[in-house]
Amino acid sequence: MSLNPFALVTPSTRGLSAALTRRLLSKSELPVYATYRKGSPEKVKDELLRPLDGVDPSRLKMIHLDLEDESSIRSAAEKLDETLPSGSYLHTGFFTGGVLLNPEKQPDDIDLAIVRKTFDVNVFSHLFLMKHFARFLPSASMSGSLSDQPLAKWVHITARVGSIGDNRKGGWYSYRASKAALNQAMHTFDLHLMQKKRPAMAVGIHPGTMKTELSKDFWKSTPEDQLHEPEEAAEQVLDVVEGLREDQRGAVWDWAGKEVVW
Repeated sequence: MSLNPFALVTPSTRGLSAALTRRLLSKSELPVYATYRKGSPEKVKDELLRPLDGVDPSRLKMIHLDLEDESSIRSAAEKLDETLPSGSYLHTGFFTGGVLLNPEKQPDDIDLAIVRKTFDVNVFSHLFLMKHFARFLPSASMSGSLSDQPLAKWVHITARVGSIGDNRKGGWYSYRASKAALNQAMHTFDLHLMQKKRPAMAVGIHPGTMKTELSKDFWKSTPEDQLHEPEEAAEQVLDVVEGLREDQRGAVWDWAGKEVVW
């Protein structure tokens, strides 16, 4: 049976996620499955492909997925399963969902509705993506066929502020806590992959501060050499992910390839 690797970006329509989708299309030959929440698949696909030249449009497949609805995540996984040809496996997956709603400066600023929304997107959606999409990673029985290939990569986009050891400024209670929880979930999932002897690894990547809507309020306070355009960040992230070795699994890495302390 021939093996058919593919890439996945979920979600894929804004900022870094869109840039990663385009980068995978332009710099690899993998078919790319990309998820969206709003709009028609045709329109979203056209917007993703528009800046690219010479890319076969048939390589980009759109799948509807709402990160805040487990039934939508389950349906998206089922749709992907129905679409994939025999022998397919997830070669590289980017799980990019994240929100920054209220960077609380003190405990009095904590609001339950915002905490719930933050954890829904930054943590719970990633857990449900593990639950429903882990099936697409190569199985233990495929190890022999993939022995001369790097491990498949399951990548969560996270943030340095989730580090407890690196937290010297305080504040941002719900966002920091959610990213710390995501990092722990990622590490636990990586241990599961090892225990099941699957030829795959999970990591977290901190892409740096980017010029996106999520970080717009903090552009002025970020040194210019640490503020990245999404396209630049996507290139750096992909370079780091492609270069990771098996002994670097289960950890969080930044855009420069340096390990983020826990």
